[in-house]
Amino acid sequence: MAELTEGVNWIAVIAGTVLSFLLGWLWYSPKLFGVKWAEGVGVKLGAANAMPMGAMAAQLLGTFLLAWLIGITAAKNALLTAILIALLAIVLIVANGLFARKSSYAITVEAGFIAAMAVVMIAVQGIL
Repeated sequence: MAELTEGVNWIAVIAGTVLSFLLGWLWYSPKLFGVKWAEGVGVKLGAANAMPMGAMAAQLLGTFLLAWLIGITAAKNALLTAILIALLAIVLIVANGLFARKSSYAITVEAGFIAAMAVVMIAVQGIL
């Protein structure tokens, strides 16, 4: 169990989580990719007070777990492992999107978000 916490920079993990979660808010907003993404997956963008709270909680947990995983790889000087993990997640997002018959645009937005999250989290680990 110690390998999951030993040497992890928790400030960077929390910062990576918060920054990536905020990035998601912007990424899927009408200001960036939200409108066309919503069309591509067959959902309607709603008001902030109409957000699906279960989905938001799951996203926050997933974001934290990815930031923690990046933190573990940073503590072990295993950047290539972090990149491989991000690539794995991206390929699975693409596969899921293809199975669900989402538009190419929606799949690209979703996969791009995972890539952007990984970049943010790796950068935060490098800075802090």
